[in-house]
This record gives sequence, structure tokens and C-alpha cells, in this order.
Amino acid sequence: MDTRHQRGRPVTLFLGVDIGTSASKGVLTTADGRIVARAQRSHRVSTPRPGWVEHDAERVWWDEFVAITRELVAAADGERLAALGVSGIGPCLLPADHTGRPLRPAILYGVDTRATVEIGELNKEFGEQAVLERAGSALTSQAIGPKIRWLHKHEPHIAARTEMLLMASSFLVHRLTGRYVLDHQSASQCVPLYDLRAREWATDWAAQVAPGLRLPKLAWPTEVVGCVRADIAEITGLPAGLPVTTGTIDAWAESASVGVRTPGDAMIMYGTTLFLVQVLRRPRPHPGLWGTCGTWPGTYTLAAGMATSGAVTDWLRQLVGGDFTELVTAADTVPPGSRGLLALPYFAGERTPIFDPDARGIVAGLTLGHGRAELYRAVLEGIAYGVRHNLSAMTEAGGHARRLIAVGGGTKGGLWTRIVSDITGLPQQIPADTVGACLGDALLAAESVGVETSGWNPIVDTIEPDSERTERYESYYRNYRELYERTTAITHFLAAEQRRAGGSN
Repeated sequence: MDTRHQRGRPVTLFLGVDIGTSASKGVLTTADGRIVARAQRSHRVSTPRPGWVEHDAERVWWDEFVAITRELVAAADGERLAALGVSGIGPCLLPADHTGRPLRPAILYGVDTRATVEIGELNKEFGEQAVLERAGSALTSQAIGPKIRWLHKHEPHIAARTEMLLMASSFLVHRLTGRYVLDHQSASQCVPLYDLRAREWATDWAAQVAPGLRLPKLAWPTEVVGCVRADIAEITGLPAGLPVTTGTIDAWAESASVGVRTPGDAMIMYGTTLFLVQVLRRPRPHPGLWGTCGTWPGTYTLAAGMATSGAVTDWLRQLVGGDFTELVTAADTVPPGSRGLLALPYFAGERTPIFDPDARGIVAGLTLGHGRAELYRAVLEGIAYGVRHNLSAMTEAGGHARRLIAVGGGTKGGLWTRIVSDITGLPQQIPADTVGACLGDALLAAESVGVETSGWNPIVDTIEPDSERTERYESYYRNYRELYERTTAITHFLAAEQRRAGGSN
């Protein structure tokens, strides 16, 4: 129900817009967090070569942002818009000239694995342990530094013209306000350009990796950094002078949307990829995880990300036919263990905690008696084993998850979250709304102008693990870990063959 005109009083509204891997989403909320309008546009990534994953910033990021804001402003029906928050996939590398005009498609986050050679080069230059201690994360496909080095080596004509380092959120902020700024959280993933403990750019290392590049000013996601320019207001439908926050990476905005802000809180995001964010009081570097700044000043996080999750389930749905409702219903009739199937969900390599771009998907134990129900459940279980593997790495680092909150499209239907709780042995809290990062953007926008947001998006359900199923999954999890170790040489050979044949990576 639309409650904007209760008692005839004008209502203050907040906008949040997020640019995701496969969709851009926006919400319009009241000051108490009620969503009064939503908008969404879908898109695809571009994969021009094996290992390359890109977005066209103008066509995807900007055009979809404009379409969403115009739709939401119309839905505001004349009520006052108080602030705008944005987020987007990241860390990404969008080279831009001095006006903020993109010079090439954006190179996406860790799913883009083109800079493997450059990771090795930078590790030799700075030292692996030194990078981990200073930056909080190891050099991996998630890091921006190797991709900048790749740009200098392979597209020097673009690197020579690059004067701005932009990501999805900072691209939007610059286009809206003219401000060249990046939030600390996003900057802390520009390994090795950022000093995590000092919470500032590592200017000496930055000069070595990105010579001559002017780095953006740093701010926190809860800060207002500018206002919508008059010329941009005409294009977007937004009011000129509307305050705009710094923005951040989508997973951290999503964690804000479900109240993950206290040390010990952790979010599990079920999306195209799967992501975990756990809040810490101080940095706890781990070679298999990403250590970053948090969303709020004074906080840090451990983060983990699987290269695929929803992408694998959608691939399987298209392969075997049917819709998700049919597949979930069928898979729910299959007992734990999928009647003797075990899946490694590394269909696009894997990020944390193994950081292996040449890992490959495996379904072990197949017989003629298995059907699509067993296959679908085995894939869900394989992703859940990956969640447990990442949570174990977080515990090793000293980050103990005391509260696990689930968000994202994968929370619908209940089966996937139930499998994850059974395999990890941990309960998961489900919030009232799992719309995602755009709600977190609206929340951060509200906080930026002094609104109290503690009552936003309350918890409405808890998924409890079943002890018998948890015990049943123990042997499967041990074999999941061993299956990767025993097949690594084979999958690496196959990955090399795929590259040689020009196949997917």
C-alpha cells in the first residue's frame, strides 16, 4: 500500500540505484524505509575473449540509470526527494579521460581474469606478504592494480589518455555532480594502491603501478559529496541540487540494506555470484579472503566471493528446460546428497578462498539413474559447500560470524537457504525485503542527511539447520574439499585446452 499521503502530510523520499552484474535496480523509499516504488532494467555482460568480462558504461551503467531515475521520479508524484545513493559492481576498472568520458568498456571485478601474468609481476615487485599486510588482500583477479598494469602493457594508447580511475558508482557520481571521488571501501579493493591500516592511498605503490594517474579524493559511503547538476537534472528527471552520496560497491550497500554493521554480523548474498561480507573491529588479513574497509568509518570487513552461483543454476535451467519453480520443487524431493552426486561449482573458475581462475565445474557420481532434480540439487549443495569453505576461512582469520543474514534472489523459495544452513550448521536470518543493494543505497542516502535508519528492513524469519542433515553432509563436505585437490591438474589442463581452442574460460 502506498502510504505517502497519510494524514495529508508531505513525505520525504529517498532514491537508491544499483548497477549489478545482470540488472540495474532502483527503489524509492520513505524516511522510515518503506519502499513505495521499484524499477529494474536487465542487461548482459560482454565477454569478447576468454577470461574477459566487461560492461559498456554508457549503454549499461548510464542509460539504465537514467531510465530508472526517470521512472522513480515519476512515481514520487511530486513528493520531495531528499537524497540519492548509488552503488555498483566492483571493484571495476573504467579508464576515462579528464571529462569522465569512458575510453573503453569497463573491466569488471574478479570474474575478469585477464591480468594473471600481471598479478605475478606485481607480487615479485612488492612481495606477496608485504601486499597482504599493507593492502589487507592478496593480489588476485579481484584487484585493480594488475588490471591497470595490463592496460599499460596491452592498450598503451588507452592508458596514455586515462586521467580518471572510475568504478560503476563513482562514474555515476561524477556524471551527476562533477566530483571525482571514491569511497574508502571501493578504494581498499584497488590492491595494491590503498593502505588499509592508514586508510589512505598508498601513493608510493600507486605511482609505480599507475604512473601519472590522478587518484580520486576519498570519502565514506555515508557522506554527501555533491549535488545533481542542472544539465544532468534535465536528462535524469532528478531535481537540480539533489544531494548525492559517495556511493560504494554493491555487496557492501546490500549488507547495509539488511543491517550488517556490527562486528560479528555477516551477510550472505545469493545472486548471479555469491558474496559474503563480515564486519570486523580491525583488519585481519587472510591470503584466501579480501580484507577491506567497511561501509562506516572505523569498521573493517572480511569479504569472500564465489565466481558463480545463480549463474550456474540459470545455466542448468536453460540446459535441462523448465522454470526455477519446477526445478526447486523437484529438487526438494531429493534427499541430502542428491542420491550420490557431488558438484564443484567452479564453472567460471573460482575466487575465494582458492583463487584459481583455471578451476572448472565438476559433477561427480553421475549415473543413468540421475535426472534434472538430482543435478539441480547437487549444484545448490555444491554452492553451499563453497559457502562453508569461505566461512571456515573467515574463522581461521579470526572473524567469527555471530549473526548470518541472507539477501538476494536466491532466498526465494526456501530450498537454497535451507541447504546452506544444513551444510554450514548455521541459522540464517531473512529480512522483510531482499531487494538488494539499491535499498542499501537509499538507506545510506537517508543517513547522509541525518535520518535514523535502525528500524529499516526488520528480520521476519530465521532458517534453522537440521542437525541430522548437517551430520549427513559432513562426509560430502570432506569429499568436496578433496575432489578439488585431486582434480586440479586435470582441470588446469582442460582450461588451457579451452583457451587454445578459443572456448569459454
